[in-house]
Amino acid sequence: MYRSTLTLTLAGSLATALAYVAFAAPLPAEKMVGNEKCYGIALKGQNDCAAGAGTTCAGTSTMDYQGNSWKAVPAGTCTSMNIDGHMGKLEPLKG
Repeated sequence: MYRSTLTLTLAGSLATALAYVAFAAPLPAEKMVGNEKCYGIALKGQNDCAAGAGTTCAGTSTMDYQGNSWKAVPAGTCTSMNIDGHMGKLEPLKG
């Protein structure tokens, strides 16, 4: 019984690790061609990558308009974006 429990635990841990790596994969380079990183406009869990401390990558922002998470937007459009009063920025926002 102990051996089967250990086997199931290890299999579950491996499956969880693989799922985590697949979910947190960086944004593919081809999606960034012709695009720029626009900080402060992503909704909770909808960022493309780099959501800062306490998060890993895509889909990990913890709140709407998190200043250190970004979305890929067409080049030249970020600073003109206004999402519910939140302006897009080319650099991460503090706070």
